[in-house]
Amino acid sequence: MRKIDFIGKKNIFFTISIILILITIISSIIFGVNLDIKFTGGSISTYSYDGDIDLEKFKTAVKESVNQEFTVRQTENILTNTKSIIISLASKNGISNELQNSLNSRLDKDFQENKIELINSDNVRADIGKEFFLKSIVAVIFAAIVMIMYISFRFKKISGWSAGVVAVIALIHDLIIVFGVFVIFKISINDNFIAVLLTILGYSINDTIVIYDRIRENKKLFGGKLNSKDLVNLSINQSLRRSITTTLTTVVAMFIVSIFATIYGLNSINSFAFPIIIGMISGVYSTIFIAGPLWVLWQDRDNKSSITKKNKKKIKKLSSL
Repeated sequence: MRKIDFIGKKNIFFTISIILILITIISSIIFGVNLDIKFTGGSISTYSYDGDIDLEKFKTAVKESVNQEFTVRQTENILTNTKSIIISLASKNGISNELQNSLNSRLDKDFQENKIELINSDNVRADIGKEFFLKSIVAVIFAAIVMIMYISFRFKKISGWSAGVVAVIALIHDLIIVFGVFVIFKISINDNFIAVLLTILGYSINDTIVIYDRIRENKKLFGGKLNSKDLVNLSINQSLRRSITTTLTTVVAMFIVSIFATIYGLNSINSFAFPIIIGMISGVYSTIFIAGPLWVLWQDRDNKSSITKKNKKKIKKLSSL
């Protein structure tokens, strides 16, 4: 088996991660974050229609009627063969009755052959979405704390506290990368964003624990014969095929889902599948190239600190003689 020196090349991997994180931060500042209507407030109006509709003409009619920022999405119920268009207006006050009636009249006039009919219209309060988002963030933080406690207990023979903190740092790396996908590709931050984060948390930490388990077994097997660098390099190389194969299987499945979602215009599915693909790749990357090297740096620092303390004690004993 070919042995790769992951720890020796740690500066390259750290630099790549820092660059990606900086790109995410700069992109979010320059281009902004595309928040879903649930977080900005507004209204959602659903119209049913018959036949084929000119979507560009429809968007023009909506723009001239409401004079607000909006998005239009087409859907089709396969069971009932019902076609509909969903209009989302980003406005804190939602849509008034007068504006709704004006829009209805314009659509009836311009699309008489399509028999457009308003099915539902709801105003969405921004504070509801913000409350949900904050609760989700709290859940992620709580999960991170529980992970640190669990890893600290389970892997106490390999300095479990440091292993837990490093694992969470790797998770934060993955979450930032996923956030960058939503920002750069202009995907709305919505319920799917939270679902992707929680999914990546589970997959990424699982890969990291597998490598930690291998480190613990090798430390038990070799004792003090291997230093931290060689121990982690050996453990990662032994787990490499398993980590890549597991991730690749999931990525291929989600890639197929993403392709079909793109072909059939299923944006709600694609906004979950595509970020998951990037998140999975980031998860296996952080497990192999970030978590292991960071743990080695932590151990080396602790060892140097321990040696320094011992030397100071010896100096004090000699000076007292």
